[in-house]
Formats: sequence, C-alpha cells, structure tokens
Amino acid sequence: MGNSDESSLLFDQPGPKGLKRIRIINWVATILFVVVLVLIVLRLHNPPDGENQLSWELWKPALDGEAWSDFYLPGLWATLRAAFLAVIGSVVFGLVFGIGRLLPSRIVQGICAIVIEFCRAVPVLIMMIFFWRAFAFLDLPSPSYWAVVISLVFYNGSVVAELIRSGVGNLPGGQHEAAVALGMTRTQSLMSIEVPQAIYAMLPAAVTQLVVVLKDTALGSIIMYTDLLQESRRLGSMYFNILQTLVVAAVIYFIICWLLSRLAEWLPVRMQQHTLAPTEPEPVAPIAIMDPSNVNQIAVAKEGRPLGGSQRLYHVHHRGTNARIHGWRRTRYVQGYDETQPQSQHVPAEHHMHHHSKGAGER
Repeated sequence: MGNSDESSLLFDQPGPKGLKRIRIINWVATILFVVVLVLIVLRLHNPPDGENQLSWELWKPALDGEAWSDFYLPGLWATLRAAFLAVIGSVVFGLVFGIGRLLPSRIVQGICAIVIEFCRAVPVLIMMIFFWRAFAFLDLPSPSYWAVVISLVFYNGSVVAELIRSGVGNLPGGQHEAAVALGMTRTQSLMSIEVPQAIYAMLPAAVTQLVVVLKDTALGSIIMYTDLLQESRRLGSMYFNILQTLVVAAVIYFIICWLLSRLAEWLPVRMQQHTLAPTEPEPVAPIAIMDPSNVNQIAVAKEGRPLGGSQRLYHVHHRGTNARIHGWRRTRYVQGYDETQPQSQHVPAEHHMHHHSKGAGER
C-alpha cells in the first residue's frame, strides 16, 4: 500500500475548495511569519533602552578566533565528552535492566521495573543537582561532570530499556516458539534469539535518543559544568554580548543535532537494505531436528548475500553430512540433489540420464 493510500485512510482527500482554502491559509501564515520576523529584527536594531544588537561591534567578539579557541571549542568538547560517556552508559544500563525486566524471575522483574520507572519519573535536572551536591560533599573529583553523566545515564538508560522491551514484544510469536521447540529455556531464547533482533530493530530509535542526550547536557550549566552553553555565557558576560554568543551556541547545537537526526533517518533505510526478505518463499524446515535434510537449510543460511542485499532467489541445495558451501559447483552432483526441493531438480538432461544409468548399473 503506497503512501497516498495510507494517508487516505486517515483523512479524506481535499477537493478543489479545500485545496484553495489550504493555499490561502499557507499564504497567510507565511505573511504573518515574515511580519513577525521583521518586527523582531527592527526591535533588535533599535531597542528602546539598549544598544543596537545587530551591530558588528557586538558580533565580532562572538565570532573571532579567540572565541572559538578559548570558549566554543573547549565547551563543545566538554559537551561531546559527557554525551559520549552518557550514551555508552545508557546502552549498558538499558541492556541490563531491559533484559532483567524480561527474565522469568518475578523478583528480578520487579526490581528492574521499579528502577526503570523511578529513573523515568524523576526530572533529569533534579538528579543532576542531587548527585552534584552528593559528590561535592564526598569530595570527589569533577562532581559536576559526573553528576551530568550519571543523571543522563539513569534517565536515557531507562528509555533504552523500554525500547528493548518493546522491541522484544514486537517480535513475531514464532521466534520464541521455535526456540522452545529447540529445547531452549526462556533465558536462552532471550539472549540468543530475541534480544539481538530487538537491539537491531531499536537502533534507529536509539540514535534519535542521542539527540536528547546531547541537548540535555546543557542542563549541566546550572550546576556549573563548563559545557558549550556555560562557555557561551561566560564569553557573553565578558563582552556584554550574551545574545550573540547564545545564538552561536544555538547554531552549533542545531548543526550537531541535525546531523544526528539525518543519521537516524538514514539508518533504517541502510538496515533495510541488509535485511530484505526473499521474494519467493523459502522451503519449510523439516520438523525432525536430526533429519538429514536439515543440511539443506543450513547451507542456504550460510550462503552469501549478493552485495549485502536479499537472500538468493535460487539456492544450491546439498544433502548429507559432507555438504559444504565452498566448491559447490564441483560437489553439487557428487553429493546428490534433494528430491523434496523443487529448485534442486533443475539439472541437465545428460546428468539426469547419467544418474539413472548409474543407478541401474548398481542394481
């Protein structure tokens, strides 16, 4: 179903009058936006009780090399350093408590649920202030830095844990049933089959969460963490151009968050190219686990995917315990072909005659 069909399910397509009304509303909104923007520029140019905020004398200290080398770049490095460590900690936290919430033990589930819900409910700023005061009281080094990192780990880790739980919940039920049929326990099924697929499926949402981590580091300026926002405020206090320095910091935040957002949009498309479903149905695996024809399925699973795309349309089917992938052109007919697999029966006529004559000679 295309996008137009999906959108038509949400609302009726507008007619000629509806389209005309939408165009009029868009034009009015555009004109209002331009008018408001012009009024803001005029007010900045000639404020009632202040200096012209568009003057180059105010913008020059916010854009020169000294501002970048002494303020913006050190602040950006502090922001990225805290965000990077917080992302790693959030992934570890989310994996531990997300899997713990899925384990069969009721006690482990309850503890993990309490921790996750508590970390999601408490505001990040309150956690930062609490850890900052606690670390300062304990005389630990860099209390503001660790308060920012740990607070972001707790909050965003709880979000990652929920992403893992929802990812496992969205898997087809046959995944767990197949694991049980193979004799796996619930824990083995989670760790070997379900959680790896859930992690792969949640990667786009996890990348989107990176934007939240990066922006929330700005809250650290309240507890005196020298991040990009704090350094921009310091520079503005020196030259009395706080508006200009904050605008530069906002542009830097916007560029980094925009790049992460584009990565979050590109990642699902790239992942889908590596996980395309086959265009024709695969043969159903035999029920008996020790059935020798299972080798055919193993061989199909090990075949390389062309250009990293979908699985092959026509597979090389093998039989017997000596089946192998390498050198299949030489060993395909030596090992024989599986009569239960239609694709493997497309063999040259001379080989078919040779096969029957050989069988008659043996009899």
